[in-house]
Formats: sequence, structure tokens, C-alpha cells
Amino acid sequence: MIIKASNCKVDARKNMKGGDGTVYVTEFVTPKELNDKGRLFGNIHLDPGASIGYHVHEGESELFYVVRGEAVYNDNGTEYPISAGDTAIVTAGNGHAVANRGTEPVDLLALIVYA
Repeated sequence: MIIKASNCKVDARKNMKGGDGTVYVTEFVTPKELNDKGRLFGNIHLDPGASIGYHVHEGESELFYVVRGEAVYNDNGTEYPISAGDTAIVTAGNGHAVANRGTEPVDLLALIVYA
């Protein structure tokens, strides 16, 4: 199966999870195409100043792979810089946030799987 980029759904989410600005989420596949083992495989785009607010994942884990840019990742209340090539993981029952405080866009490959 091939899924063309032009067929992927892009969702603009203003103040995502209480964050700042607009976050653009491109969904590469549907949960059904993930064999109902997860709910997201896609790209998260953060323009400068955009962020996803702090939230806790219940019954699922999320992985971010930084494709480009530099961001600040909040892992259960502790902030860490992340950049291209880094992976951040939040497991079920834990919380995270991510913010683009720089001057260049940030793209994250995101995967949310059920625990």
C-alpha cells in the first residue's frame, strides 16, 4: 500500500493541549492502518513560538523523533533541549509538553501506541 502525501489529513490545532499558537498535525495513517494498536503516526509541525501544552498520557505512550529544528521538551516537569536526530518518549501515566522557542520551524515524527 502507498499513501500519497496529498492524501494525508492535515489538522491545524490552535492552542493544542493549552499550548501557544497553532500546531499542524499531518496524519500519515489511520488507527485502523495501525491495526488499532495506536492512534497516531504522523508529523507535528511547530512554527517559532508554537507549543503543545503539558498533558498526561493514560493508556498510551508517545514517541517524538525530531526531524528538524530545536525544541524544548518537558518530561514530567523537567525541561530538556531536543534537536534533529533526538527521540523523546512519554510512557503511559506520565506527562510531557514540547515548545519551539527558537527562530526556525520544528518537525517531529510522532507515534502514539496503546499500552
